[in-house]
Amino acid sequence: MTDTKKSGLARKGFCAALLTGALALLPAASAGADEISDFYEGKTVEIYVGFSAGGGYDLYSRVLANHLGDHIPGHPDVIVKNMTGAGSVALANWLYGVAPKDGTVIGTIARGVPLDPLFGNPGPQFKTSDDFNYIGSANQEVSVCIAKASAGITKFSDLMDKELIVGGFGAGTESEQHVKLLNEVMGTKFKLVKGYPGGNDVNMAMENGELQGRCGWSWTSVKSVYSKEIESGELIVLIQNAVEGHPDIPDVPVVVDVAQTEEQKQMLNLVLSPQVMGRPFMAPAGIPEDRLEALQTAFMETMEDPEFLKEAHGSNLEISPISGDRMKELYKKAYETSPEIVSRLSDALK
Repeated sequence: MTDTKKSGLARKGFCAALLTGALALLPAASAGADEISDFYEGKTVEIYVGFSAGGGYDLYSRVLANHLGDHIPGHPDVIVKNMTGAGSVALANWLYGVAPKDGTVIGTIARGVPLDPLFGNPGPQFKTSDDFNYIGSANQEVSVCIAKASAGITKFSDLMDKELIVGGFGAGTESEQHVKLLNEVMGTKFKLVKGYPGGNDVNMAMENGELQGRCGWSWTSVKSVYSKEIESGELIVLIQNAVEGHPDIPDVPVVVDVAQTEEQKQMLNLVLSPQVMGRPFMAPAGIPEDRLEALQTAFMETMEDPEFLKEAHGSNLEISPISGDRMKELYKKAYETSPEIVSRLSDALK
């Protein structure tokens, strides 16, 4: 037999071996997919929202729920429930310690809450951001501070001399965290009224004249509900609480750019870093890895689903998703911040 024929036979044998090996893997992969599909078929996946109905977190969750099940193997029903309390810390604690760890429960909480233990905030039963699994975030966010025109405050610098009454709904939420941050780091004179169940309740209090404005307010929520009031000048956007500004409001200053010292910038950057995780969705730690991967994949597929995007855009919701793995990296990086900066911030946020 010639060397050429030997070589040809060798190649055929090698290819046959590869094909046999690949075919051998197919049943295992198929079995894994079937197991996930069999588990979710006929079940209901629950998305819990840590705030009252009607706010931005709630709206994102309800639009997501209309389409997520189409991308989870087995096509389970997906419903939304609200679990309010302590600015979504109540839900975070429930996800950590009580919620089923089987992949049938997802929650969305204030994006800053996973950092609460870092700052020593009271309430969390979880110890670090590693106590959750991360599914994904629907958008990147810019938070703003807004005043009613009747308050007589027209620009950010006015807040150094004049008080603005705003509402808060939990220590870990931006409605309180950003107010404390700006007062302590930048010298503003916000007066914070605590105890509201959620953002929608703060909005109602503002409309009723109980409050003069709101701070730590997601821009996507503002423009989806109050675009006419912004255009008419009834509501005035004073500052962007973000590392980078939003293209919708280029003339509104970004707080990091207003900061005058490097230490101020470092503290602002740490607190504002979760902005990139505008609407975070997470699951309890300890759920099976294959189901976690199925939920993460389904979430990112939903973010590209034409029907989902159509409904989201019809509700004025911005969609700029990041993956669960990216969320985990961002929270981990925050926990690696120098103890000196964390200590200063902890004192400022208490």
